[in-house]
Amino acid sequence: MNCRMLEREYKSALADLLLDEERVTAEVRAHVEQCADCSAELKAMRATMLALDGWNGVEPSPFFDARMSARMREARQERPAGWLERMQARLMFSTNLHMKPLAAGALALLLLLGGGTFAGMKSMQSTTPVAASATVRDLQSLDENAQVFQQMNVLDQGADSDSGAQASN
Repeated sequence: MNCRMLEREYKSALADLLLDEERVTAEVRAHVEQCADCSAELKAMRATMLALDGWNGVEPSPFFDARMSARMREARQERPAGWLERMQARLMFSTNLHMKPLAAGALALLLLLGGGTFAGMKSMQSTTPVAASATVRDLQSLDENAQVFQQMNVLDQGADSDSGAQASN
């Protein structure tokens, strides 16, 4: 049976019944006596409270108060931490839950700037090729015909050596 008494709006009524029976209405008490789920829940809560009542806490050492007041005195006498030390401690030891929205905003800004820069660079690129000048075309033809020019140079050198040999005879 799924009792409406165990739902969240009536959950505090069981705790009130356990701690202060006079605060609870007669209707709730009658329901708990009739409902098996609610009475089992109340019984489990009573068993837990009895177990906690029998538990003994650890006693502090006799010098605890003296050591604690000495540490408090030392902490009051220390110079306050500077801005840099506080930020370093916050970054090292904090959970940084408050920094997550800031980091997300900074990342979004970087992505927008980077994307805008990339888009701007893309639009600056021209789709029409630039016409080459006459000098560039001449150099390209020299590169394409380098083998022909090398052969002509060899022939010229051979002709120079032949004409030098004929002149010496």
